[in-house]
Formats: sequence, structure tokens, C-alpha cells
Amino acid sequence: MRILIKGAGVAGLTAALELTRRGLAVTVFDTAAQIGKGASWFAGGMLAPWCERESAEQAVLDLGQTALDWWEEAAPGLVTSHGTLVVASARDKAELTRFASRTSGYRLVDEDDIATLEPDLAGRFRHGLFFEGEGHLDPRLAMAALHRRLLEHGVAFHLGGEPPDEGGFDRIVDCTGHAQVGSLSELRGVRGEMLYLATSEVSLSRPVRLLHPRIPLYIVPREPGRFMVGATMIETEEAGPISARSMMEFLNAAYALHPSFGEAQIIETGTGIRPAFPDNLPRIVEDGKTLSINGAHRHGFLLSPAMARQAADFIEQKEVSHADPRQRRSA
Repeated sequence: MRILIKGAGVAGLTAALELTRRGLAVTVFDTAAQIGKGASWFAGGMLAPWCERESAEQAVLDLGQTALDWWEEAAPGLVTSHGTLVVASARDKAELTRFASRTSGYRLVDEDDIATLEPDLAGRFRHGLFFEGEGHLDPRLAMAALHRRLLEHGVAFHLGGEPPDEGGFDRIVDCTGHAQVGSLSELRGVRGEMLYLATSEVSLSRPVRLLHPRIPLYIVPREPGRFMVGATMIETEEAGPISARSMMEFLNAAYALHPSFGEAQIIETGTGIRPAFPDNLPRIVEDGKTLSINGAHRHGFLLSPAMARQAADFIEQKEVSHADPRQRRSA
């Protein structure tokens, strides 16, 4: 069976690896000249199903719990399994209580625990939640690693230019994300914004989420001295530069986490349009010989492994065992 995957973001690359593992001949096409230049490029890369459950349905936790193991095998050495720390200022302690009430998999931590976990935050927060079973990775490095691995396994890539003739393939797997808005029923775009800060004055070992009634913030460490700060969720399909309001919110929150972020350099900003269905859960949609994997919303790196396995089972006509019943057989 010959498979054409359209889209070289995280959904397309994970699907390509899963299908290649099963002995299928895979070709990947993307209109961009480089892999992962869509919303995946601006992702946080947090493998945090318990934290994400706070604002999502149970399916996100059920589907996402295997993501950390999948990525550790697929991209060895790139996953950091140090958990997630959630904190709030003393005046926002109610936000911490609310967050805890909507999730699980954490232990309560006090000021001394926080100082042990993140020495640079010593004395800054009295209470927090520690999700020990979570991890994170750098999305850009992870996609590059998948690309190399797929090339080693003989996957053909057509990046930029005209797509291959679809008539030569038995199945098409469409992973083009928000490009399907307007053609895939109920799909919409949700804009996410982020920025990168550089400072040698702060060190973090894991993602830290700062709760705030207006805009919760996460800061994810990358290479030493660099931090990804995000992210907004704006109901619009317009791309373009980050808004002034979002930039101010990010910088104010980063400063509240640690004052040294006030002297950090802003080295990059970016926006990505995330595809989402009304329930903010992903779906696999069949239309003829085309299978669409879409709607991961803000959970691309967390949910793509599970969706790739489901799509591969579907193509092999196996019984699909999945945690959420939203798979549909027609567009």
C-alpha cells in the first residue's frame, strides 16, 4: 500500500513514522520548503496531559498519557521528564485551588518544595502543584529528528513546488491543519502567540505555569538561557505579528515569575493558527480514499502520537481502540 501524507508538521510526521513502522510505503508532501513551518513551529512542546485536563475534556488526558513514552522512543534524548510546576501569586491562590480541582496527577508543594525544584524561584511563591509524570521537548528539534529518522527509513519527501500525482497512491492522509478550514466541516482556526526570551540570569529545569485570572502563562526552558513564553488562544484565523496587548501580557507575567526576565532580550516572536473543532478535540475524518487527521487545537505534540496510531489502525482496517468516540467515516 502506498500512502501520501499531505503536511509535514507534527501530525504529518508522526503519522508517517507510525505508518512506516507498519511496513507501508510513505511519501510526505508539503507546500513549504522546510518541515514544520506551520503552527508546529510555534508550539510549546509540553507533554502535559494532566495539566491540560484543567481546560480540556477527559479525552485529552486519556489520549495524551502515552505521548511521553512515544516521543522518548521516536526522538531519543530530546524529552526532558522533569514534570511541570504550577504556581500562583498569593493574591491568586484561588486560581491554584481552581486548577487543582479540575485535574489530577499532582502533589501539593510549599515554599521549600518549590525552592528545591526550581532554586531560582526560591522565596517567590508559597504554594504550588507539581505534576511529576509530565515532560517536555523542543518541537523544532523533535521535528528535525523525525525527519532524519524517516529519511533513514526510505520515506520520500517533496517539500515545496507541485504535489505528487495523487492517483499513484492507495491512501491520502491529510494533515494540513488550518489549511482545511472551509473544506472540513466545523473546523476553525485559533490563533496562538508566543515569544522567546534570552537571559543568563534565570535557570529553569521544567515548564512553569503561572496562573492568573486574565492570562495564564507558561514558560518552557529551551537550551540554557533561552525560554519560550506562551501562549494566547484567540478566536481568529488571521495570522500576522504578535499583538501589542499579548506582548505586554507575556512580559508582565514573565516579570512576575522572576524580575530578571525584565532585563531579558526578546529574540523571537511568532504566531500560529491552530486547527480546532467545536469540542476542541481531534478527529479522524474519512472522505473517499482521503483520511484527515485534524483539530488538535493546542495539543499537537501531546495528541499526535495517539491520532497517528488510530489512523494507522484505520488504514490497516484493524479494530480501532481509542479513548474518544469522535472518529467519523465521512466528511
